Amino acid sequence: MSKNILVVDDAPNIVLSIEFLLKQEGYTVRVASNGEEALQAVEDNPPDLILLDVMMPKRDGYDVCQTIRANPAWKDITIIMLTAKGRAVEREKGFALGADDYITKPFATRELMDKVRNILNRDAV
Repeated sequence: MSKNILVVDDAPNIVLSIEFLLKQEGYTVRVASNGEEALQAVEDNPPDLILLDVMMPKRDGYDVCQTIRANPAWKDITIIMLTAKGRAVEREKGFALGADDYITKPFATRELMDKVRNILNRDAV
């Protein structure tokens, strides 16, 4: 069974490229363009992994991450935050709120795909 990934970002060009690459790898991909859509998608069908932008409308990525981590039913969802905010304080905030990893934009798509593959393969063992 293929792994289910939720891509949450309000930048269509980023979503399209990530979605394409993930589907090429055989993952099932769903997309949300803001924090509220993301939480609704998680509630409807919890994904194995979320690629979560920080700066979004309606609820930012930090809020979404914190909300997911507050629900024990969602404790096994892996969250990788994607953001243009690369300062140490933002990274620390993301980790403190429960992010499993943090990738700064712009990022190499190969780095992202390697990270996703490693995390999902680790979880399968």
